[in-house]
Amino acid sequence: MGIAKQLYQLQELDLEIESNEQAVNQIARQLGESQAVVRAQTEFTQAQQHVEELKRQQHSAEWEINDLLDKLTAAEDKLYSGTIKNPKELSSLQHEVDGLKARRNQLEDETLETMDQVELATASVASLGSKFKKLEAEWHNQQQQLSTDMEQLQTKLSDLKHKRQQLSAKIDPSAVEFYHELKKQKGTAVAKIEQGICHGCRISLSTAELQQARSGSLVHCSSCGRILLLV
Repeated sequence: MGIAKQLYQLQELDLEIESNEQAVNQIARQLGESQAVVRAQTEFTQAQQHVEELKRQQHSAEWEINDLLDKLTAAEDKLYSGTIKNPKELSSLQHEVDGLKARRNQLEDETLETMDQVELATASVASLGSKFKKLEAEWHNQQQQLSTDMEQLQTKLSDLKHKRQQLSAKIDPSAVEFYHELKKQKGTAVAKIEQGICHGCRISLSTAELQQARSGSLVHCSSCGRILLLV
């Protein structure tokens, strides 16, 4: 096998290795915490906390209403007991009763409004909880698949690098070094000859270059400097 062919095979292995390494890096970026899942969990937790806060407000208002009812009952019993004769004291007590009733009515309205808010917020929690669980399940499945893909890619990469090492050992070290320099400069070091044209730069080759390539000699494109391979 000619050295140009060997270097082309080395290049093919390098391209495949680079492609697999890019795939590994892409998977590595996808592995780990999902921002979408984190956001869904945060929204779900905040909604739960909001419901709990509304329920605390509702219970607090209910306790205050019960306390007011006790005070109102006591004040009304005293007002209508007939034991108080002083008009000023009766007026003051009536004012207290009216104030307690007004506060009770206000709290009852607020409690009804809070109960409506609790109902809506509870429905929102259920919806956000379903969304979070769905995203979390999808994320877990994705992570499992990515882990499997990563393992397969790493195994393939290991095999490719082993093949590359074996092939590289069969090629003249100076040719391998030159190949690396060209690859660094051009991206690809070896270019096929197709219909008398260098596939690397798309420039027509001279008759002398074509003859050298046919003879099996290591030939470089006079335009781009790449190693030429006649197939």
